[in-house]
Amino acid sequence: MTIRTRFSPSPTGNLHIGSIRTALYSWLFAKRFNGTFILRIEDTDLKRSTMNSTQSIIHGLQWLGLNWDEGPYFQSKRLNRYQQIIDFMLNNDIAYKCYCSIDRLTYLRKIQLNQGLKPRYDGYCRNLKKKYIPDIPYVVRFCNPITGKISFNDQIRGNITYNNEELDDLIIQRSNGIPTYNFAVVIDDSDMNITHVIRGEDHISNTPRQINILKALGKKVPTYAHVSMILNTNREKLSKRDIKVNDILEFKSLGYLPEAIINYLVRLGWSHGNQEIFSIDELKQLFSLDKINKSSSIFNIKKLLWLNNYYINKLSKNYISNLLSDYFNKEHLNVKLGLNIIDLINIMGPRCNTLKEIVDESKYFYIEDIDYDFSQIKPYLFNNSIFILKVIQKKFESTINWNIKNLLEVIKSCVTELQVPFHQVGVLIRFAITGKISTPGINFVLYYLGKNKSLLRIRTFLSKISDYSI
Repeated sequence: MTIRTRFSPSPTGNLHIGSIRTALYSWLFAKRFNGTFILRIEDTDLKRSTMNSTQSIIHGLQWLGLNWDEGPYFQSKRLNRYQQIIDFMLNNDIAYKCYCSIDRLTYLRKIQLNQGLKPRYDGYCRNLKKKYIPDIPYVVRFCNPITGKISFNDQIRGNITYNNEELDDLIIQRSNGIPTYNFAVVIDDSDMNITHVIRGEDHISNTPRQINILKALGKKVPTYAHVSMILNTNREKLSKRDIKVNDILEFKSLGYLPEAIINYLVRLGWSHGNQEIFSIDELKQLFSLDKINKSSSIFNIKKLLWLNNYYINKLSKNYISNLLSDYFNKEHLNVKLGLNIIDLINIMGPRCNTLKEIVDESKYFYIEDIDYDFSQIKPYLFNNSIFILKVIQKKFESTINWNIKNLLEVIKSCVTELQVPFHQVGVLIRFAITGKISTPGINFVLYYLGKNKSLLRIRTFLSKISDYSI
């Protein structure tokens, strides 16, 4: 048997973390067994589905490297196929037309709730002798079995059983002729020979209904695996308030690496011993459904940042350099005017958790003029600050060997000569040449800026600070 999995998002919004993890698990399971991974866009909700969302889904998967073997297929282009099956079901009494009005259904629901019953359709139209009533809108309902049980062996949760009497006759076609999710997904899975359906646990209640439809049509039932929810740190379901996790491409714009996202998400519910770091090739060899945890997982941004920092410093410098170029371009920074990007990665990589952070924290290497925010330096200024900086300026002007080691010795000699703390001297130099309070080692920054640019900035800072009240 050839393994065939699918990822079937609805293009009604952005591709969020939970969906990506589902896609990743489905993709890995197919790759583990040399199977086929299918992308299917479930766009039958014509009012809410948008092309922008479709493009976001496609770009998000491509960015992460979760490339599909077949598709993308669009449900909106399969409406004739769904209608063909609906007609077959109506003609063979597997489904029926329901003419019940909204008022009747609302009243029925109210009565059932008042009696403490679970709201469900009562099958009123199931046994109508008149199968067609002209000029009255209708929906099509599936004739769900009235008795017996439906069981399936969930690959994560074990055996799950439902009583058929708990399941009502669900709507499979709306009054506008558009099929519902629970029907369209069944026909798609059958037509596309899907062997394993991996999806969120919120779909568990749909599964017995879908299995009953498959059995009524004489179709093969796939194997199901329902993945637990991802919660935030407050152990609440991720919501729209958790902005970052509601659009995978937002992670890209913030400077996360696809390798870090993949590594983090695969461990968000799956494990292989105590191993934390996995390459894609390792995951293709190791991934299995039986190692997925039944419990909900907690999304921890700090752990993701740690992984991102790890990959920034472990992956090829040329690879990281190419990715950084896009972020520099977005900031309209010319990398040719400053520090070589490979050197930048070496000194900023250990300090920064994202590619965007590297660029944001190193702009001073690639701009001509510093826009000083004196409110930042004010707590570090003293009556002798200008004098100290002028002494340092003269020391640097006479420095012949402008290298990392020698620059540190020059600063230390100033500290000794002036009898002031090292940090008091360091913060003055740092702010003068970068406009920042925190940077990598000041001798490294001085070296990579170069003597001329460093001295020019110190002189500029001194000219501006003279007009600032200390």
